[in-house]
Amino acid sequence: MRNDNKKSVIVGIFVLIGIIIFITGVLTLGGQQKKFVKSIQLTTVFDDVAGLQAGNNVWFSGVKIGTVRRINFFGDSQVEIVMNVEEKVREYIRKDSKATISSDGLIGNKIIVIYGGTTQAPPVENGDRLMSEMPLDTDKMMETLQENNKNLVTITENLKVLTSKIAQGEGIVGAVMTDSVLADNFKSILSNLEKASVNSNRMLVELNKFSSSLNKEGNLVHDLMNDKELYKNLQTSIQGLQATADNAKVLTENLNEVTYKLNDKSNALGMVLNDEEFASRLKHTLIYADSSTMNLNRGLEALEYTWPFRKGFKRMNKAKENN
Repeated sequence: MRNDNKKSVIVGIFVLIGIIIFITGVLTLGGQQKKFVKSIQLTTVFDDVAGLQAGNNVWFSGVKIGTVRRINFFGDSQVEIVMNVEEKVREYIRKDSKATISSDGLIGNKIIVIYGGTTQAPPVENGDRLMSEMPLDTDKMMETLQENNKNLVTITENLKVLTSKIAQGEGIVGAVMTDSVLADNFKSILSNLEKASVNSNRMLVELNKFSSSLNKEGNLVHDLMNDKELYKNLQTSIQGLQATADNAKVLTENLNEVTYKLNDKSNALGMVLNDEEFASRLKHTLIYADSSTMNLNRGLEALEYTWPFRKGFKRMNKAKENN
């Protein structure tokens, strides 16, 4: 009888301990899942949830504030996330806040992270839908890294070939780096460039001196630039030269016109200068006139010895002698 009572007491103790453990576990899980906390529901929509499951946590500013209640398909190929969020943090989450999917640690479970929001927007209310932002796709990141690795391998191989050719003296760069004659020529070019630079600096100094000397008083250039009276005289002289040039131009035009007329047979001088037949006739006429004049002079001399005119010529000679 005692043994039966003892067994009953032991069984009762184990049952009691089991009940206590069960209740403690329920309370603990309920506390973690926010089952016994007053909450509101918020939703968001993603194109891809990347393995997110119901029961995963919701975080805000590094603090766990709720859990994912359920996941529903939405629209054509999107996914709607329904979240239970503690009602006491509602005032800190604004309607323009965003939700994204992240990981709890490096390889931990997927979580929902709520972030952002401005004070100008009102707090969220039960049933509000937050804007979503797709997280970085690790698969695409790995594909990109793989592609970059391939490109790096190709670049490394090309650099290996290039450096090998340079070391062997192939190409312009290889020739410059390995050909001593070409290196000497390059040094000579640099030396000549340095000399040219020195000469250029010297020329600039000489030009500065020359320009300074031009600005000294008594210099013609300085006087021309600063003496207003000299400038006026020079301007007057230039105007006079311009007038002379204009007159010379007019004279030249007149001479050209006279020359043109002299070359034209339509006038007397032009005919004399240009018409050979007329000139020949004029020459014969002058010859005849000269011959007639000689004959006339002979006739007049003969008249002096004729009887009717002899007395008249004697009187004329006496009058000349008296004068």
